[in-house]
Amino acid sequence: MSVYTSAGTKFSVSAAAPATYNEAGYSALAFTDVGEVSDLGDLPERVYEVVSWRNITNRGESKAKGGYTLGSQTITVGIDPDDAGQDLLDTLSRSDDPASISFEHPKLGTIYGRALVMGGTRNYGDVNTIATRQITLEWTIVSQDEDGIVYEPAN
Repeated sequence: MSVYTSAGTKFSVSAAAPATYNEAGYSALAFTDVGEVSDLGDLPERVYEVVSWRNITNRGESKAKGGYTLGSQTITVGIDPDDAGQDLLDTLSRSDDPASISFEHPKLGTIYGRALVMGGTRNYGDVNTIATRQITLEWTIVSQDEDGIVYEPAN
């Protein structure tokens, strides 16, 4: 059994949408790396709602899967005013359009998807801490037929 840390993972963004929502479509985009990432938070995954009802005849509760969300994600970065990726995140947070997102892990592969960049708070802390900011991503489906989330295994 092998387990891995997040060391070596790259977080990148693109303002463009892929031509197709598969590995070829996403890898054709020009992504900009975001620097000084210290915590990636929770990556996107389908999480279903539970739909429940009670039939009065037998009193028992029945459950079914309802709709789902891809979730939200909060990423922590050390503030770097010279970082092109952080500048792009600022621009994308002022846009109503979703961005293309990439997480590339050296052993676990790459995850691509589409998310709204919602911005986030800044924390300058004290004399013994790094000035940081939180970036929140709200993951969104790309159509009624597909999520747009692509998992590409590492080579």
